[in-house]
Amino acid sequence: MIRTKKNIFNLKFLKTLDQKGLGSFPRIFLSSLLVLFFFFSMPKIINHVNNKNEEFQNNSKAVLAYTLNNKGKNFEEGNEVLNENDLLRDIFSLNDLETDTVRLNASTIKQLFEDTKYSLKDVREKKLVKPVALTLLPAEIKMIENTNQRKDFFIQIVLPLILQENNNIKLDRKRLFSIINKSNNTDLEKKWLKKKYKQYGVSSSDLSTLKIRMDEIPVSLAIAQAAKETGWGTSRFAQEGNALFGQWTWSGEGLKPKDADQDKGHKVMKFNVLQASVRAYQRNLNTHSSYKNLRRARAELRDRGQPLDSLILVKFLNEYAETGTKYVEVLTKIIKQNDLKDFDDAKLLPSSIELESLI
Repeated sequence: MIRTKKNIFNLKFLKTLDQKGLGSFPRIFLSSLLVLFFFFSMPKIINHVNNKNEEFQNNSKAVLAYTLNNKGKNFEEGNEVLNENDLLRDIFSLNDLETDTVRLNASTIKQLFEDTKYSLKDVREKKLVKPVALTLLPAEIKMIENTNQRKDFFIQIVLPLILQENNNIKLDRKRLFSIINKSNNTDLEKKWLKKKYKQYGVSSSDLSTLKIRMDEIPVSLAIAQAAKETGWGTSRFAQEGNALFGQWTWSGEGLKPKDADQDKGHKVMKFNVLQASVRAYQRNLNTHSSYKNLRRARAELRDRGQPLDSLILVKFLNEYAETGTKYVEVLTKIIKQNDLKDFDDAKLLPSSIELESLI
């Protein structure tokens, strides 16, 4: 039998009791107290250790630590109790688009780009992007051997999607400022405002917070993150799950990393269409507490009348990945080496009269 220090202490303690002539009942009583104390204190000790370990887990790649398929669950963000169904209602509907979408092959997509005269060279010069919105990535993208051609092809696919989501935010932001500048609001405006408070996780009806959260993500930053997270569209997560930004889930539908325990750990969120992945990514950066400093820096740029500079804002994405500052360095390199800032002032050609006002 192995004797621990605790066992030796108990034996010495009981021996002392014998030497002092105490009977068996007091001994049993004191021994029982020691046992009760042990079992009472151990769960607290274990919880304390677990909590310390959890401090080092990086959950910021999760979309607010919830999932698309876990609708209606409440969770806490700071001191507020929010409902994920409110936060992601528009993403639910977008993600519920037809699941039997046809996957176009790479050659068909290239021909589509040629037919619509959509090229990155023209975009860099004219700053206008054709509204070609694809729902799935082509499987053949990883077979394009020329690295520059593969990168350009990937950018052509994701650029309209990113611009579309930024346009949605622009329209909302324009309406928000219109409401703010009015002394009296209509019932329709109040209803819309209430919806946006929920959508952006602002439960206290704080207009200043909503104004900071409801804003665009620089196009170059979004492209760089999509490129990094998917290997320029070649990763399994991008191909099988339309996951352009590697967002995590613990309980919803997703793809397991190959080296992960099948019953434990995170999965990479799976989307039915690429657009849902982009929208979820933007909602993540605009609401998750890990990116509060990014939103603050973005608001300061707005206040100074300066453009949203991806090379400034990228510094606040150190919590997006476990590699921290290394991740920021990689994104910065991608933005610079591929001249992605050329696309920051690009405009999506209007597909409706409403969008035409943004150009």
